[in-house]
Amino acid sequence: MTIPEDFDLENYEYELDPARIASWPTPDRSQSRLLILDRQGGELQEDRFENIDQYLESGSLLVVNTSKVLPARLMGRKESSGSVEFLLLTPLPLISPVMENGEKKARVECLVRASRRPRPGDWVYFAENVRFRLVQDLDQGRAKGDLFWTGDLGHFFVRYGHVPLPPYIKRQDEPQDVNRYQTVYAHPDKQGSVAAPTAGMHFTPQLCQRLEDLGCMWAEVCLYVGYGTFSPVKSADIRQHVMHPEYIEVGSQAAESIRAARAQGRKVVAVGTTTVRTLESVCRMKGRVEPFTGWSDLYIYPGFKFEAVDQLITNFHLPKSSLLIMVSAFAGRRKILHSYQYAREKGFRFFSYGDAMFIK
Repeated sequence: MTIPEDFDLENYEYELDPARIASWPTPDRSQSRLLILDRQGGELQEDRFENIDQYLESGSLLVVNTSKVLPARLMGRKESSGSVEFLLLTPLPLISPVMENGEKKARVECLVRASRRPRPGDWVYFAENVRFRLVQDLDQGRAKGDLFWTGDLGHFFVRYGHVPLPPYIKRQDEPQDVNRYQTVYAHPDKQGSVAAPTAGMHFTPQLCQRLEDLGCMWAEVCLYVGYGTFSPVKSADIRQHVMHPEYIEVGSQAAESIRAARAQGRKVVAVGTTTVRTLESVCRMKGRVEPFTGWSDLYIYPGFKFEAVDQLITNFHLPKSSLLIMVSAFAGRRKILHSYQYAREKGFRFFSYGDAMFIK
């Protein structure tokens, strides 16, 4: 049976020169390049991100994801002394420990990588007597198990953890990544993402203030970026892909601001695909944007009816990824692939530390 074009995974493939993958951030966040796509006519324009105010309508409501990236990658060792790479996937604010023999204990989900993978029942040891006992193997390298520690777990990860740079960045994390692989508006109490909501990394405090002075408004939501965002799509028919759930939070103030903007005909501008997923998830569950806290496994692909978002600020996404599929649902697959070809020809930088798009 023939798969319709928009649902065929092969039609979300494109060739990219590895030199176009940004391994380092720009010296100044807002100096990233900006590609503007008119999703009605398909016209393209080039600019710098610092000039995005020229393309936003007065009164636009920019909705941002305030989740903060946790240095969630730890290096540990097995009882046999073999090394283990451990990446915590459970958002830190959602970990609810119980006391056991004077220690804190919590069931968590993680990614585990080793030359010889630990088996259920095996222990992994970290600094300060923090340790992990694997309980259950899951798919795609994931596992569930019990984490044991004393003291403050967040402080432990900040001290010993590494910034979880994506695997296509072929270098070790460095001190500058602690601040740069992060948005300037990330909330300390929302620390728990294992990947940055990268579209927001182009904003500086000065640019945020300038946009506000020009009449733009802000609303804050939270999606703890986890495995659902970066897990690959493998189904030949993209409709068969299943998203891993991610935890989202929409407060009453944000919900009210978004409903007011829509009622008044002002543009709701999602900063990043994680914000799109958050808002559209709530619309699907509640009928409109309402306060909500809980899990979402919403998967957005062509044919999806967007109810909350009018415009989108985003980065350039990996081939065959759920994020490329999402922006194709928003603007049209052919327009997105054409804009990506244009960006490649013009030397734009791709992926997390790369340049930005504004889809209006």
